[in-house]
Amino acid sequence: MDEVIIILTVVVIIAVIITITSGIKIVQPYEQAIYMRLGKFVRVLNQGLNVVCPLINQVVKMDLRTEVLDVPKQEVITKDNSPVDVDAVIYIKVTDPKNAFFEVTDYRFATVNLAQTTLRSIIGDMELDEILSSREKINVSLRDILDENTDKWGVKIEAVEIREVNPARKVKDSMEEQTSAERKRRAAILEADGQKRAAILEAEGKKRSRILEAEGLRQSMILEAEGKRLATILEGQGEAQKLRIMSVGAATMDSKAMSVLSMQTLQKVGEGESSKIFFPMEVTKLIEGVSEYLGTAKNIPDREVSDMDSIRKAVGNPDDILGPIPTAEEMSKVSETVNKSVEEAEDTYIPDEKI
Repeated sequence: MDEVIIILTVVVIIAVIITITSGIKIVQPYEQAIYMRLGKFVRVLNQGLNVVCPLINQVVKMDLRTEVLDVPKQEVITKDNSPVDVDAVIYIKVTDPKNAFFEVTDYRFATVNLAQTTLRSIIGDMELDEILSSREKINVSLRDILDENTDKWGVKIEAVEIREVNPARKVKDSMEEQTSAERKRRAAILEADGQKRAAILEAEGKKRSRILEAEGLRQSMILEAEGKRLATILEGQGEAQKLRIMSVGAATMDSKAMSVLSMQTLQKVGEGESSKIFFPMEVTKLIEGVSEYLGTAKNIPDREVSDMDSIRKAVGNPDDILGPIPTAEEMSKVSETVNKSVEEAEDTYIPDEKI
């Protein structure tokens, strides 16, 4: 009898513990719970220790942290009839546990399926090139549409990211060929532009070279012409002074001196190897002059060498004719001036190598 009492006591104690335990619910800091009693919603249990009616309660805990849902890959036909495989990732968060439990059977499954259909609709209204270049636009549109539809479920769509857009193999090959052709076109344009710039620079260089060469040639011709002009003037002046000096000297000579010079000229001509002899004057006049010099001529002129008056009357004042005779210092200055002009010409001349 005592054993039966002990067993009953233990059973009662265990039943009491179970009853008390079923009435105590602990909710984690990242959770909220739905408290129902006899099939009726009572309230939402917050974080911490919560006491509910034992045995006849039902508590469903809801995770309030951000969840990551994977949208399975699916084939979508774009607006330009190009098949592509698209998948995405959704970041959701439960904001209203009551609606997330009572308004939808499984909010995770419902959100993923809604994302699939919405993504198919958005991609179907876009061309392939636009899809590849406008992922951010697709993400924003998909997030806004999903957030609007899941708001009644108590679910917040925080972000949507297109993970992969994979065109069909044939489409991808065509895109690669198009990309390769575009790169070749750009390369050809860059090469043509480079050749154009090179040709322009080369033409500019040749133009500059020819200008410098022409300028150097012009300067050299000017200097050469100036040198020739100066040399011609100096040579003419020298010849003029020579003739003047000869005229002054010849004015003092009489017929005897002229005869002696004529005989010396004949002697030099006779010493040559030529078989032809050209006489500078008539032989009779030469013989007449020689005879006058020897005293056998009929008339001997009476003219003194020192008769300067007759010289002045014949050819004028010798000083006026010859001009001033330059001194050694004056000749040195003239030489220095010529040398300086030559050095300046050499400094301004541009050699062909530099041009």
